[in-house]
Amino acid sequence: MDIDTVDEVACLDPELLQLNEVSPFALKTSPQLVEELYSQWLSLPDTAQLVKSLINDVKAGNAISVFGNLSNPNAAGSNSLPSMFPAGNAPPLSPRSSSSSPRTSKQRNSPSSLGSPLKFVIEPGEEVIPQFYFQNGRPPPRDLKEHCLSSINHLFNNPLNGLQIDEFKSVTKDVCKLPSFLSSALFGKIDVDCTGIVTRDAFIKFWVDSNMLAMDIATQVFKIIKQSDCNYLTQVDFKPVLQELLATHPGLEFLRGTPEFQERYAETVIYRIFYYINRSGNGHLTLRELKRGNLITAMQQADEEDDINKVLRYFSYEHFYVIYCKFWELDTDHDFCIDKESLIKYGNYALTYRIVDRIFSQVPRRFTSRVEGMMSYEDFVYFMLAEEDKSSEPSLEYWFKCIDLDGNGVLTSIELQFFYEEQLHRMECIALEPVLFEDILCQIVDMIAPEREDYITLRDLKGCKLSGNVFNILFNLNKFMAFETRDPFLIRQEHEDPTLTEWDRFAHREYVRLSMEEDVEDVSNGSADVWEESLEAPF
Repeated sequence: MDIDTVDEVACLDPELLQLNEVSPFALKTSPQLVEELYSQWLSLPDTAQLVKSLINDVKAGNAISVFGNLSNPNAAGSNSLPSMFPAGNAPPLSPRSSSSSPRTSKQRNSPSSLGSPLKFVIEPGEEVIPQFYFQNGRPPPRDLKEHCLSSINHLFNNPLNGLQIDEFKSVTKDVCKLPSFLSSALFGKIDVDCTGIVTRDAFIKFWVDSNMLAMDIATQVFKIIKQSDCNYLTQVDFKPVLQELLATHPGLEFLRGTPEFQERYAETVIYRIFYYINRSGNGHLTLRELKRGNLITAMQQADEEDDINKVLRYFSYEHFYVIYCKFWELDTDHDFCIDKESLIKYGNYALTYRIVDRIFSQVPRRFTSRVEGMMSYEDFVYFMLAEEDKSSEPSLEYWFKCIDLDGNGVLTSIELQFFYEEQLHRMECIALEPVLFEDILCQIVDMIAPEREDYITLRDLKGCKLSGNVFNILFNLNKFMAFETRDPFLIRQEHEDPTLTEWDRFAHREYVRLSMEEDVEDVSNGSADVWEESLEAPF
């Protein structure tokens, strides 16, 4: 008899062996003795026959009755347990009290009273696992569905039993709870045949039956904007949304007579969205990236706020104005491309030639310009956002790639010194007291507190709030000097509103400066062009 076979159907309990020849106390206090006795018992021929019989009964589904009367230790029969000791050689048992005791009661209620020395494992009943995966999303609760259908019936109650695109905004905002400037995109998603009308049944099929109603708002926006054959968003997918925003938002009404600036505004908003949210940098914005970003919150704010300039994330017109004017100043021939020599002029020649060379080598980001060696407007937006807000993670990644000359993922003292050498030379040329690299290196290490002092990783930089100053020290002389002198004006600005980013503060300062320059030019010229008047409208 194979012992393993027995182990599959039973487990050992010293009390269930019912060895009348051995004291129960001795069994419980000597586990090794129990194992030896159990092994000997299993090796007996009668035991093997008994176990086989039990297994056959279980397989056949018969009721199991192993012993007839086990209460009498001297009872014998065909089903009795084989004795562990030869007849007459068993040790005497200690006398037992006939009085009732907790132990006696426990023994009577134990599985031993059932007449079986084996404790059989009872299979648990079949458990029903509720459905946790739904191909089209989890169905909405009944009360939510009924409320939605009631609202749909009210809005679609007309002779056409449908709505045209100019009537559909109420459905987008009141039923779908989405920003109103997604109305055209949602309408086009449902009206696939371009009939110009979305019927009640068609809307219910798209919004209710496909469980769009129960999805989170980020997933809803993602499914509405994206192309049906893609599982990601591209820049083109956002253009219809921005076109409707420009056509309907009261804060952008002054731009309706200037299509060129409408287009530039829309492009800038899209570039800013992909700069901050598309962290992979491949131009394919996934649902996960959309959920991790703050775009949905910004869209909701833009829909509720009449002053578009108060929506600092992505949609502010003032921010667009600053970016576009900066690019226009550098693009002297206005071919919408700037070269290396033009970028050197940025920020009043604040950047070093070495860092500009790295940018044009397309190490941090591949240019989208079709002209070799030229930076397009999109490339400039990425550069400017990275330069003016070095506290953000996209900026830290951008400049880390520039400084990492060998691309091994760490910044060594040799690489830091390579970029600082030009800074040191520039300080000497303008008669500033030079700061030796050894002192700068100690300052950087103290500032960042890297895990290892012999190199700095991107993780070290992301874990420090002062990381942006490291890059300013290496290649931006103006900001390096401002950091060294601890400009009290900038410090006071940071304390006044800590929720603003470096980019928000920079954009506000530059917008004020640019608008004042526009006012001076208008006064000196005595008149202004039509588009300049329109740009001054919100200021």
